[in-house]
Amino acid sequence: MKIEKNKVVTLTYELRIMDENGEPSLIETADKEQPMAFIYGMSGLPEQFEEQLGGLSTGDSFDFKLDSEEGYGGYDENAVVDLPKKSFEIEGTVPGDLLEIGNYIPMTDSEGNQLQGRVVEVTNDTVKMDFNHPLSGKELYFKGKVEDVRDATPEELDHGHVHGAGGHHH
Repeated sequence: MKIEKNKVVTLTYELRIMDENGEPSLIETADKEQPMAFIYGMSGLPEQFEEQLGGLSTGDSFDFKLDSEEGYGGYDENAVVDLPKKSFEIEGTVPGDLLEIGNYIPMTDSEGNQLQGRVVEVTNDTVKMDFNHPLSGKELYFKGKVEDVRDATPEELDHGHVHGAGGHHH
């Protein structure tokens, strides 16, 4: 069975990016114990990631690169903002370890969209947050294998995600 729209795809892979020295650095692995499973065409993954896999079948290997624009976009300086430190208070105080440099904090913007912000800098009055995707501005190198391709169930298509191994559990 080939990978195409509305098929459940199960992958094992390694994802590498280039570190500051230009050396490949392993940042994510999906193995047989914890594979990645998604519905092709409904994954929310970068479009070019899915396109690279289109037409492959169970047992096929893949090895491809996505440039930053094909992946999570370029790094946007406008996505780095200073927020009042007061906005992180819970019942009048900021939890002790919340504002550690590098922490990711789930937040909501003025339209109600869920965002993940990374703490970049903390001063007496402000917190500099970076809302860029952690992989924005990075070339992504994927190498792996298609472990399984199957039809998505009507329930999976209705919910928009995979159930069972490698997927969502209710």
